[in-house]
Amino acid sequence: MVRPHLSGLPIYKMTGSGNDFVMVEGRNSSPEEWSADDIRAVCARGTGVGADGVVFVDRGSGSNAVRMIYFNSDGSRAAMCGNAALCATRLAARLGMARAEGMVLETDAGVFETRYAGPDGRTELRLASVPAPGPVAGLGTVDGERRAALGTVGVPHLVILVDDVRCVDVARRGKALRFDPAVGPEGANVNFISPGDSRAEWHMRTYERGVEAETLACGTGAVAAGCALLQWDLAQSPVTIWTRSGRPLEIEVRKRAQGVYDDVWLAGEATLVLRGVIN
Repeated sequence: MVRPHLSGLPIYKMTGSGNDFVMVEGRNSSPEEWSADDIRAVCARGTGVGADGVVFVDRGSGSNAVRMIYFNSDGSRAAMCGNAALCATRLAARLGMARAEGMVLETDAGVFETRYAGPDGRTELRLASVPAPGPVAGLGTVDGERRAALGTVGVPHLVILVDDVRCVDVARRGKALRFDPAVGPEGANVNFISPGDSRAEWHMRTYERGVEAETLACGTGAVAAGCALLQWDLAQSPVTIWTRSGRPLEIEVRKRAQGVYDDVWLAGEATLVLRGVIN
């Protein structure tokens, strides 16, 4: 149950290609006013609003800057979430916090360029350079898992190439890989990918750390998957990643000779679902 001091708080519900969030304006409430229990209660499906996380959006340090602070649905704070960044960008533009055609987004993972591109909900995020995803020593794979790579796009992502993501038990296998010691003590998000109709189209399903379940989309995971595909020479930029929601995320990167990917762009849908107040 959400504590009484949050009663009457205005909120927005937004979705980024199926990755859904409760959005809170910084002028109305700050993260310090929320406990982990409050976040879990609001994000609970069936008894709360229902969301993959809570996003606080406020004016940033400059005249055209926006500050985003993100919490997973389990109450843990995360440095970055790509789809949350897209939603924060669109909400900031709607509220007049910054210019829709281009703003600065300040996050725990760094400062990024973002823009709300049009009335169809398309929003774009330019990320920092991404080190080439690399092999994972000691990771135990099972039949049907062809290749694996571990990369960091704000947060760690394990990318697993499979024949068909529709055949993967994401809840069971994703959980096992998320906690595999080979990916590090903090674990990682797990992104299963399989081929689409061409080298430019791929399908992805994600087990998300901090949500501890499958989510319908993952923006930074799509970027990690795109970089892994380029690293394996299975695709060329731009790459379209079809998410579990059936909505696409578009990844455009430039590969440098030294194995670093820069000029990294994530584009996807950011849609306002509803406005309301917490009871």
